[in-house]
Amino acid sequence: MRFAFKTSPQNTTWADMLAVWQAADEIEIFESGWTFDHFYPIFSDPTGPCLEGWVTLTALAQATKRLRLGTLVSGIHYRHPALLANMAATLDIVSGGRLEIGIGAGWNEEESGAYGMRLGPVKERSDRFEEACEVLVGLLTNETTTFEGQYYQLKDARCEPKPVQQPHPPICIGGSGEKRTLRTTARFAQHWNFVGGTPEEFARKRDVLHRHCEDVGRDPKEIMLSSHVRLGEDGDFSSVVAEIEALGEQGLDLAIVYLPPPHTPQVLEPLAKALEPLA
Repeated sequence: MRFAFKTSPQNTTWADMLAVWQAADEIEIFESGWTFDHFYPIFSDPTGPCLEGWVTLTALAQATKRLRLGTLVSGIHYRHPALLANMAATLDIVSGGRLEIGIGAGWNEEESGAYGMRLGPVKERSDRFEEACEVLVGLLTNETTTFEGQYYQLKDARCEPKPVQQPHPPICIGGSGEKRTLRTTARFAQHWNFVGGTPEEFARKRDVLHRHCEDVGRDPKEIMLSSHVRLGEDGDFSSVVAEIEALGEQGLDLAIVYLPPPHTPQVLEPLAKALEPLA
């Protein structure tokens, strides 16, 4: 089992987030750190503070030396995939090849509507997401990319310089839609993130993903499986360990422990100690 942590940039301060990441960079059991990509807080008062995900991720890349890092996940409709490809390539260079590209079809109607970003019905989201993945991979790997889709059109488009990681930084797709999202994951991703839930639900989605891999001629072992595991405000590490153990029995590769605000580095050492027997 491998371990990571997540600090959402909501209801927090930059100083607190920075302190957690710099402390975690010195604790070897944490292989990666993650933020989310939203403009409003989620699962709490939406009028509260929320730092932008990619700007904070870039700053955190400069403030750390070892941790891999990414967003879980960026709604693809927030940024044109050509813009996102250039952002990802640059951040992979800035971080010395530590970026994981976390993307999803998008779901947050409140912030999308407030900003006039078209989210659309589920089919539109899935169609657009699949096109975006093809555009993103093309720009990160090919000298030029020409693409004629319903949502995106590119003509001899370039993305230079290319990222450090070849053929491109790992793509992490978050989502559990069985017909489309998991099929897109099978086609394009090196990492699938389960938003969280029961081991039985994780196992069912895993099996669906593996069937899609078979259909598209992909080895399922090429895709790392991760899940959010939430640490409650009560700091009950035993429940986190029990949940990770149960998910591990179903094939989980990477447990991403979601840290609650207010963020503090004091939580990391006892968390690492609790996780050590599972490593």
